[in-house]
Amino acid sequence: MGFRLSKIYTRTGDAGETGLADGRRVPKDHPRVEAMGELDSLNSQLGLLLAGLAEHEVMWPGLSEVIDVLTPCQHRLFDLGGELAMPQYQALNQAEVARLEAAIDLWNEELGPLENFILPGGSLLVAQAHVCRAQARAAERRCQQLNAIEPLGGVGLAYVNRLSDLLFVAARLIGRRMQINEVLWQAAPKPE
Repeated sequence: MGFRLSKIYTRTGDAGETGLADGRRVPKDHPRVEAMGELDSLNSQLGLLLAGLAEHEVMWPGLSEVIDVLTPCQHRLFDLGGELAMPQYQALNQAEVARLEAAIDLWNEELGPLENFILPGGSLLVAQAHVCRAQARAAERRCQQLNAIEPLGGVGLAYVNRLSDLLFVAARLIGRRMQINEVLWQAAPKPE
């Protein structure tokens, strides 16, 4: 593979526009660029979660499975960003969505039903998994906003939706395997 970037700065975006891979120039706040940016933020947060999991997997070997499932997600998010940059390009397929669903189903068997609302917390890793989940929801909203004006093909929307579900279940699983209690939501007292 040749060099992808020979220069980091090009000055072509200084006027508030950016180029897409199909040759179009669009404003940097265009819904397509916003969606790409949210996916990039999610990918960065997921990288932070994976780094934290890697630091702790020696002490809690059960985290290796979570790493194995989540690591390919960074690559697929990059692929999805490519789909947004090149609207005719399709990298993701239904098998990727099915892979996430299989992990959700497997992990939910171990976790059992959720009996109460839970808060993002208990440990840094659990909280970071929830940050990723929330970022996935934000990316999904941005992709849906784009889809409303420029319909998206492929399975990208389903993938991001399922990824947010997976991250919620992963947060619970990380806590369980690290023997950390879930932080249960406590409703505000009713006014008298």
